[in-house]
Amino acid sequence: MVIVKSLWASVQGDPVFMRRVNGWLTIFWVVMIPISYVMHWLSSVIYVSALSLWALVAGHWSSWQAARVEVAQNIEADRQKRNPIEEKVVAKMIEKTDVAPAED
Repeated sequence: MVIVKSLWASVQGDPVFMRRVNGWLTIFWVVMIPISYVMHWLSSVIYVSALSLWALVAGHWSSWQAARVEVAQNIEADRQKRNPIEEKVVAKMIEKTDVAPAED
């Protein structure tokens, strides 16, 4: 059980993996809606069953979208680390004013 918890903790920190998992779960539950209907699984408590299926779809969809945003944020943070905005600001100041870099 400790191994499963450790593995789950490590994959939760990986937004690309979580995006894929939640994407596939979303697709699975979208496919399950017509299957549930055809198999008459919804006939006992239609409203609650349909609402539960929709809640699963909506939950996984939102998690998938959140993971996609996190991936984009990580890419942008990496880009900013490689090309810091501070260096651009200093370069523009030197370019547009008579300020010069300090001598060592």
